Amino acid sequence: MRLSTIKKDGNEQAAVVFEDKLIPIAIINEKLNKDWPQDLFQIISTGQLEAINDWYKESGKGVLPSLAEDSIPIGQAEIGPLYRHPRKIWGIGLNYVEHASDLHEVAPNTEPASFMKPDTTIIGPNDTIEIPLQSERTTAEAELGVIIGKRCKNVSEEEAPNIVAGYTTIIDMTAEDILEKNPRYLTRSKSFDTFFSFGPQLVTPDEIDDVNSLFVSTLINGQLHRKNIISNMTFKPMNLVSFHSKVMTLLPGDIISTGTPGAVVIRNGDIVSCQIDGFDSLANPVRDLKEK
Repeated sequence: MRLSTIKKDGNEQAAVVFEDKLIPIAIINEKLNKDWPQDLFQIISTGQLEAINDWYKESGKGVLPSLAEDSIPIGQAEIGPLYRHPRKIWGIGLNYVEHASDLHEVAPNTEPASFMKPDTTIIGPNDTIEIPLQSERTTAEAELGVIIGKRCKNVSEEEAPNIVAGYTTIIDMTAEDILEKNPRYLTRSKSFDTFFSFGPQLVTPDEIDDVNSLFVSTLINGQLHRKNIISNMTFKPMNLVSFHSKVMTLLPGDIISTGTPGAVVIRNGDIVSCQIDGFDSLANPVRDLKEK
């Protein structure tokens, strides 16, 4: 199953992706006598995602065509970020050896190089990334996002798949010139408004045969900048879930952005994209606040 968040009637609400259409949960509740939360974060945090997915697989696929007249074509929908207020956003630095060499740094090989981001960085598909006044060189990074589905602590890698709600596409920004001044500036360099785009879809794990076989690509203005396969990560997704659960309790809706195959410098007027096998592309235009 795939879910998006759409902007409709002044609100952001969850919708099921069905073929090339979006069917709001509100419509499913009304027409099919359901009582599910209409906000994607609430769906995850209340443990309803599993029930909705079970319904979708057992009977929903057969019923949803009857709601076609109440659906919204994907191309006509205004899609927002999946949600705006996760309790935690973890980012992973230099998780591909090749990316570390781009930056003339040594890739961590004993533990993940993780950092946290505030939810004020969040934007959605087609929202504008703003290069801040303080930065002359900001980069964008395509990444696979792991969304936590259950409260957990101290889980093993073998247990980790059981607490994953799904996956999504992410574009993570860094003010690299600020970071280069001092590695202790990492949090500031990652935390400007608009520096974390995610969506347009949450893809449940049953839709993916093997997450480690997915290719992640960073594109700039439609041209491929860098591409790599998840299996080339130093710390793969389930390892990251397990590792961070041993640092602090993970909560439903928490996000782990797993690292990029390559960061690209972005400039005023650019369009940067994240493409992952089998996922809808995530793209955002760029505006430099220093430009008049």
